[in-house]
Amino acid sequence: MNKPRAFVKDGKFHIPTAEELGFDPVEMRRKYDFERDRRLRPDGATQYQDIDGDLHHYNDDPYITERIEREPLQESIEVAILGGGFGGMLIAARLERAGIRDFRVIERAGDFGGTWYWNRYPGAQCDVESYIYLPLLDETGYMPAFKYSLQPEIYAHAQRIGRHFDLYPRACFQTQVRELRWDDAAARWIVTSDRGDVFRARHVVISSGSLNRPKLPGIPGIRDFKGHTFHTSRWDYAYTGGSVEGNLHKLADKRVGIIGTGATAIQAIPHLGNTAGHLYVFQRTPSSVDERRNRPTDPAWWTTLQPGWQQARNDNFTKLLVGVSVEEDLVNDGWTELFKSLGELLDNSGAMNLTEAELKLLGEIVDYQHDNRVRARCDEIVRDSKTAGALKHWYRPWCKRPCFNDEYLPTFNKPNVTLVDTGGKGIDRLTENGVVVDGVEYALDCLIFATGFEVSRATYTHQAELDIIGRDGRKLGEYWANGMRTYHGLMSHGFPNLYHMGFTQTGYTPNFTYQLDKQAQHLAAVFTDVKKRGYAVLEPTLQAEEDYLNLVTAPNAMTDYLANCTPGYYNAEGAAKGNNDGFLQGHYPEGGLKFYEMLAEWRAKGDYAGLTVR
Repeated sequence: MNKPRAFVKDGKFHIPTAEELGFDPVEMRRKYDFERDRRLRPDGATQYQDIDGDLHHYNDDPYITERIEREPLQESIEVAILGGGFGGMLIAARLERAGIRDFRVIERAGDFGGTWYWNRYPGAQCDVESYIYLPLLDETGYMPAFKYSLQPEIYAHAQRIGRHFDLYPRACFQTQVRELRWDDAAARWIVTSDRGDVFRARHVVISSGSLNRPKLPGIPGIRDFKGHTFHTSRWDYAYTGGSVEGNLHKLADKRVGIIGTGATAIQAIPHLGNTAGHLYVFQRTPSSVDERRNRPTDPAWWTTLQPGWQQARNDNFTKLLVGVSVEEDLVNDGWTELFKSLGELLDNSGAMNLTEAELKLLGEIVDYQHDNRVRARCDEIVRDSKTAGALKHWYRPWCKRPCFNDEYLPTFNKPNVTLVDTGGKGIDRLTENGVVVDGVEYALDCLIFATGFEVSRATYTHQAELDIIGRDGRKLGEYWANGMRTYHGLMSHGFPNLYHMGFTQTGYTPNFTYQLDKQAQHLAAVFTDVKKRGYAVLEPTLQAEEDYLNLVTAPNAMTDYLANCTPGYYNAEGAAKGNNDGFLQGHYPEGGLKFYEMLAEWRAKGDYAGLTVR
């Protein structure tokens, strides 16, 4: 990597010239703006196709071999947990440890795992190192096989947690909650499911996640294609052959197309390219693809770890990503590299004397240097210059989730792989026989959608496939019609004892399980305390909710950053109208570390500030 330079002359910050940098930041900015502008669409986030009706099969569970038969349950419980991914499992584990065992985990899938239950596409792998991503390693005593875990290991770890904390007897799998209705007189939520269950729960925790309900592009003719289709999160191995490890041998005589070149596609495409008769990769916006450098875990190093090591490592990672100086980068990967580069440049530039504009320029310079290095990999690896050029990303590092993969770029050197770059416009239409781009039809036997998931909180209840009816008959979908409204990202006025585990309006960090575990620890502590005090109802005041909403949606550095990004789900496909739109809009302004410190201080005071308690 090219180290950032110190631009200091006579003890003062010096705006670097293009000659000093090796590139012109002004021209780079223009190029980024051009690439963004040609991808903007008037329909924004509504460009995607709903999978209801005759497209609902894209959301079916292909992994269930047989239906779990059981009688409907009628129970009064302390906590109902909606979702059996890592978020739901973490709150269950933390409740179990706190001595609250009167709970149910309700999950529409056939097992624990969440994202890692649904996403079994070939090459599926976590992009955050396993030592901080896989939760409860201290508690379960498990040593990950590699620095970056593949899906089978992550899924197996979810099952391990389920066994370790005895969660299976309290889980209702293959069960979809249809309605949550608040009974104010009883101070209980009435939870009803498609199995005829009725749970009367003191508290409800929703951790249904955002990476489970697939979305499809609203391409004209999407129903016309007569070949085989599926979404990457519902991979059809009966058609392709093989497994998560690859060897998709049934595709040897097939013309296969894949729409999308995001985080999922860059992992699946190498396996498709290895076996397909011919693979067409349809690209609207390329991903930034850096090195992965995966390696096996060193057992000797593992034996040196002391209790509490995982929390310390997670804190170290989170500190680096919010600009806090640390003595050692324990994780030392592509995520932390960029922030260390900015830190080095600031340390050498007399940062205390810099204006806001100069600090902004420094950030741009470091981003451009990083992007130039990643783009150079395309030229170094991909032999065809036109293809290499089309694979280069032209947006700053945090406009989309950065990718890390060592097999993706070499795949485009294979004679049976064709990149179809749409110049930012996307696909024209589908026909009975294939995909049309710029008037050229590409005939296909199989079309795979690597088009992501519904992550918009504005459609939260639609995404979760249930109705949430709070005090006085108010529906959460209506209350959040103009954006998510919460106190601490967890609760909403008018919906007592209802808690949302997730990312929006909380303290964001790329390691999702860190956020979820911190939220689980917080909620378990709150539930334990209110039970001890005999409290029945907790609800944010309208004023506290409004004040918090103003805090997390106030313009900040990230607002301007995302506004200049290429369209994506981080900024509501470029259509974000404020800080309450898009996946990365509306977060605690001081970052993840400070957010969870704030929650700890709030708990320690014990006065439940901002809540009405009865």
